[in-house]
Parts: sequence; structure tokens; C-alpha cells
Amino acid sequence: MELEAAKMIGAGIATLALAGIGIGLGNVFGSYLSGALRNPAAADKQRPNMMLAFALVEATGLFALLIAFLILNS
Repeated sequence: MELEAAKMIGAGIATLALAGIGIGLGNVFGSYLSGALRNPAAADKQRPNMMLAFALVEATGLFALLIAFLILNS
């Protein structure tokens, strides 16, 4: 196998994590919305937790994309 082909395959595998990111974001916001609709008084208290979870999930996606770019540019 040539080096360029191996780089493309490696970058593709690294970006598979982005599918999990989409699932994770949907889960975070869906759970928040479900909880906010059940108890609107507690929604404001849970907003910082939701933002923290969003930041952590999104950072994982950015790391996966960064690894893919590093593989392609090496």
C-alpha cells in the first residue's frame, strides 16, 4: 500500500469519531430539553451542566478533526 493511501485511510478512520459527536450532542440537548419540560423551575440550574457537556463533546470532535489533519499533512 502506498503512503498516500494509508494517510487517507487513517484520516478517514480518525474522522469516524465525528459520528459519535453528533450522537452525543443530540443526547445532551435532548436530555436537557426533556428535563426542562418536566421541571421548568430547575432548567436554569441545569444550563451550566449542559454547556459543560456541550463543550466537552465538541472538544472531542475538534481533537478528532485535528488528528485527521495532522495525519494528512505529515
